[in-house]
Amino acid sequence: MLFPAELKYTKSHEWVKMEDGVAVIGISDFAQDALGDVVFVNLPGEGDDTTAGEAFGDVESVKAVSDLVCPVSGTVCAVNEELLDEPEKLNKAPYEAWLIKVENIGDTEELLDAAAYEAFCAQEG
Repeated sequence: MLFPAELKYTKSHEWVKMEDGVAVIGISDFAQDALGDVVFVNLPGEGDDTTAGEAFGDVESVKAVSDLVCPVSGTVCAVNEELLDEPEKLNKAPYEAWLIKVENIGDTEELLDAAAYEAFCAQEG
């Protein structure tokens, strides 16, 4: 299980990477492993607003449908359109296959560093 140190994490298993004031958001290795094979992703559109701690879309796997919970409040400035045709990229490379990018960031959910997230996952696992 990978927990890249440069990322921040949420307890709902999303990761966040800040790039020049923009939050790049994806799902963690722990999340994709728990979900199993991802078969569909439902994402917001560019220009949509997000709220920290609230769902911004969902991911469907062979096991279940799970909400994607946004770690920050702001405005969606980019959507990874590749995932609409190739959702399995979330399983193959969860830290490369980002979901959305958010700008104009206001609130942030309580974010964990890699060590704290790894400890949280160990309790859940």
